[in-house]
Amino acid sequence: MSEKEAAEKTYFGKWSATARCPLKVPSAASLLWTFVAAFIGIIVVAYLALDSQLFPLFAPLGASAVLLYGAPAAPFSQPRNLLGGHILSALVGIIIFKLMGATYLAVALGVSLALVVMLLTRTVHPPAGATALLGVTASEGSFMWALTPVAVGALILLVVALVVNNFDKEKSYPAYWI
Repeated sequence: MSEKEAAEKTYFGKWSATARCPLKVPSAASLLWTFVAAFIGIIVVAYLALDSQLFPLFAPLGASAVLLYGAPAAPFSQPRNLLGGHILSALVGIIIFKLMGATYLAVALGVSLALVVMLLTRTVHPPAGATALLGVTASEGSFMWALTPVAVGALILLVVALVVNNFDKEKSYPAYWI
């Protein structure tokens, strides 16, 4: 084994990354479609939350928009991950709130359990970690919270992704449903 290979096997040796970021800057047309999709998705959610007051503004949807419209081919951006991740994490957060209240231990447990549930169900969606956190701190233990704002907001973003992402010649969405 070479010295370099031995160093890479040590704990701190794993910290030394030699690869470069593989992300490319999209074309101007693709950037425009990304902007349009994000703008439409978020303005609809914001209107329903702020003007119509149908549900509270749900911050994790901003992070979901980045994934759906900026990286639509990523596994975390697919419909099963978006919907499954948010809904399952919301339910975990609500259940933890009902069992423990809104404590720092409950928040940590809610996010951690939600991550494990998403891994087990193959529905990992990083913004859903915040959904679990808010399930503990903002849902007030209401299972309806998992429906609105969580599921309804995610569905709005999904519909926009299905419609607008496919106008972009460089994108195809979704990569898979199940």
